[in-house]
Amino acid sequence: MSFETDVSRIEEIAQKLNASETSLEESLALFEEGMLLSKKLEKTLSEAKSRVEIVSGDEADNAEISTF
Repeated sequence: MSFETDVSRIEEIAQKLNASETSLEESLALFEEGMLLSKKLEKTLSEAKSRVEIVSGDEADNAEISTF
């Protein structure tokens, strides 16, 4: 899945978890899926940040970190 698709899925999961008709068993499965997606997205963002830092400077240690 793409980053955007994963973010959309997390939003769907959050809506379902907030719904009162979601059973406990389904809520646990959704929570687990959401946590796995969250970790995957966090890793993707961390890797993207590293790439931006490398591109912004000659070396990662000397990178100029800018806010976009």
